[in-house]
Amino acid sequence: MLALRNISAGYAGFQALFDVSLEVKAGETVAVIGPNGAGKTTLLRVVSRLIDATTGEMTMEGRRLNDVASYELVSRGIAHVPENRRLFPKLTVEENLRMGAFVPQARAHFEERLARVYQLFPRMEERRHQAAGTLSGGEQQMCAIGRALMSGPKLLLLDEPSAGLAPVVVQSIFETVRRMSTEGYTVLIVEQNIRQVLKVASRGYLLETGRIRAAGTAAELLDTDEIKKAYLGI
Repeated sequence: MLALRNISAGYAGFQALFDVSLEVKAGETVAVIGPNGAGKTTLLRVVSRLIDATTGEMTMEGRRLNDVASYELVSRGIAHVPENRRLFPKLTVEENLRMGAFVPQARAHFEERLARVYQLFPRMEERRHQAAGTLSGGEQQMCAIGRALMSGPKLLLLDEPSAGLAPVVVQSIFETVRRMSTEGYTVLIVEQNIRQVLKVASRGYLLETGRIRAAGTAAELLDTDEIKKAYLGI
């Protein structure tokens, strides 16, 4: 579905990614793991066209993405849940969810997708008339994921969904990712919580200092000495 080939990118003279290649097949949950500052968020920003790749090519279902405007990506089937959620704090939960269905093809399915989001996140239905800015961190993450799902994405990009959340909430968020995976959603997730994310991902890539250092199934990555020593404390 998504393929990146030799992608390099950066900011104002600082190179953050070096010749990154990866792929995400339909129905997979793929994790990009690594420490803070490895380039994980930059990678998602390149895919969602918030910044340009300086070299390399990206394709989605065989169609080139490099020159697509960022506002067109939702229509192409890509939805991005950014780090720190980026909700509209003064709008209610349901108004935020409605914003996720703003493209014409999504408006026709608003009611059924809203019901699906409320099924995934019952607390969102309970809070539907509450201002998003007054929600807890975990509830805001649920709302942000729900807003992305309202567009009916073929590919969901999740940027550090566990960041800043209490351990019990982290468990809930990853359980939701696992459920989405079993239901056929295609997810590319970047995470520092390696142990948790590799429990729900089918495959993964280790990104360090802007370069892919290892790749394999979740089980293979968990079993590598490098990850055990550097990230799992084993």
